[in-house]
Amino acid sequence: MTRFAFTIEFDGGPFYGLQRQKDGPSVQQSLEEAIHGVTGEDVRAHAAGRTDAGVHALAMRMHADIAKDIAPFRLMGAINAHLRPDPVAVTHCEVVPDDWHARFSCIGRSYLYRILNRRAGPTLDRGRVWHLAPDLDAGAMHAAAQVLVGRHDFTTFRSVHCQSDSPVKTLDRLDVTRNGEEVHIRAEARSFLHHQVRSMVGCLSLVGRGQWDTEKLGSALAARDRQQLGLNAPPEGLYFVRATYPGEQE
Repeated sequence: MTRFAFTIEFDGGPFYGLQRQKDGPSVQQSLEEAIHGVTGEDVRAHAAGRTDAGVHALAMRMHADIAKDIAPFRLMGAINAHLRPDPVAVTHCEVVPDDWHARFSCIGRSYLYRILNRRAGPTLDRGRVWHLAPDLDAGAMHAAAQVLVGRHDFTTFRSVHCQSDSPVKTLDRLDVTRNGEEVHIRAEARSFLHHQVRSMVGCLSLVGRGQWDTEKLGSALAARDRQQLGLNAPPEGLYFVRATYPGEQE
């Protein structure tokens, strides 16, 4: 039995999320069925994190144990052939030690949120950005975002369906920058709560519109009350960017 690690890119639009669902298609299901098509084996694929319906990934890490004797490059090509036409692709495949785990070995996760900030709605990027027409002050958003960096109780920014044992997380980075017509929010931490990034982005958008300020954002954090959340951003602008593991360069 060989443990293979995969780097996965996917468009989350057609899926009910990354993890297998009873009611609809998932990225995990697509990958597992593709592996079965190549090897004839029923495998369980594990991921670095979960993503909601509509959330995308640039480089999600996953792993599976496979008995078939096959080179990583051949396995990757064969899996990609079986994944079509689903909007999922394996961009890298390698053999890893038996104790390497996509989720439990991960020491850092990075997300990007894209806001299209112009009057005209998206055409080519429809379903891949959050469209906000009012002008956003990215500088004010970035300054306010620093209130959330560090170790905090993020109950306000946590979904009521979150299964994490504790609402306390350490946010290592939360940067807001303007890139032409887009505002980008980058978040990094060892791990995140369910909806944490989308909830932070939603509140930062209120800051960008002048409806909230840094003090209001800090008060929402301190309240530790989901009812104090200003806004939960939609899933389509969110991307899982990178998972980091010991010994890997970022």
